[in-house]
Amino acid sequence: MPADRPARHPHAPTARGRQRTAARLTALAALGGAVALAALWSGARPEPGALAAGSPQATAGRDAAAGRTAPDQPTAQRPAATTTARPMLSRRARRACPRAASACVDLDDRLTWLQSDTAISYGPVRMEPGPPGTSQATPRGIFDVAWKAGAHYVSTEYGVPMPYAVFFAPGGIAFHGGSLTKPSHGCVHLGIGSARYYHDHLPVGAVVSEKPVW
Repeated sequence: MPADRPARHPHAPTARGRQRTAARLTALAALGGAVALAALWSGARPEPGALAAGSPQATAGRDAAAGRTAPDQPTAQRPAATTTARPMLSRRARRACPRAASACVDLDDRLTWLQSDTAISYGPVRMEPGPPGTSQATPRGIFDVAWKAGAHYVSTEYGVPMPYAVFFAPGGIAFHGGSLTKPSHGCVHLGIGSARYYHDHLPVGAVVSEKPVW
């Protein structure tokens, strides 16, 4: 009578089952290693568009956020403001120019303007007179426009251009285009645009008032 074989436990692993289990564990281990490597590689790789911590771009960005600039990248200079405030007339200057005058000159503030029955029609604009207290000081008083010259007129006494000259006082005193930073020889220097406007809008006989403002 053959010997009885020992009873096999229903959950005891067979040799084939152990092989399958070992194969699964090997595959899982390989997959786990691949995942770990991928995670490590992904962590070391910067995000698209990100800057490396030690790169010049990242340093510049960090300094900019902190309000600093790199020494080899100076901050661009902001252009200086170029706006020019419009000249303002004082009440005393307005009162000093008589109603009959077509052109007014404030020798103290170095401003001039045109008016019609005290209503300002042009200006005020800046002007440059002759040096006060000298023989070439611009005369003060009430005058009339005597005659006018063209754009290319040249002084017969000083040999300098006097474009759009409007002569109104003895001695060849006139409004004309000239420097607004250097004194005249007694005339009233205007910017070239203002000189042309005065030339075109002041007829012969128009009253010119040149007064100080006390």
